Amino acid sequence: MAPASHPLLAPLSGSSKALFFNSPNEEQMFHEHPTLKSAIRVTLQSAGAGLVVSAAQNALDTHNHGAAGIFTRTGSTIGLFAAMGFSYAFVTNYVANIRQVDSPLNGAAGGCASGFVAGLSRGSLPVAFGACAGMATLIGTFQAAGNNLTGGRPDETRPEREERRLRFFKRKPLTEEA
Repeated sequence: MAPASHPLLAPLSGSSKALFFNSPNEEQMFHEHPTLKSAIRVTLQSAGAGLVVSAAQNALDTHNHGAAGIFTRTGSTIGLFAAMGFSYAFVTNYVANIRQVDSPLNGAAGGCASGFVAGLSRGSLPVAFGACAGMATLIGTFQAAGNNLTGGRPDETRPEREERRLRFFKRKPLTEEA
């Protein structure tokens, strides 16, 4: 029986692809992304996140609206999160399908779209352009780094990652003092 992998670690076999990036050893073949299906799924997920944030905003402020304040007072947060999620997912997948390549530029385009929506919610076009540039830079850089914060390569196996970690954190030999 094969050992079960940990849910937070990369798979041992390396056959499961959680990312859209191809390994340098694989044939570079593009698979079309389901644009609308993915956008609807991300919209519902981000609306759920907006509901949690709206509930937190409602709970931390003093008012006399009660629990309905989640929708009446801070409900625009739910719509903002949903709109940002939809614009990110739709534009990212649409650009990938148009370009026929999976690259960080697709994520940067989606980040620009979601940042623009966030900036428009503030009612300022300069803020919208600034948020577009900021989100595009942030998401594009993150995806160019392999979709992780540690800087590892997406095609790196667990033993290779462990060996790299051990090389990085070298242990100094204990010396005896005279």
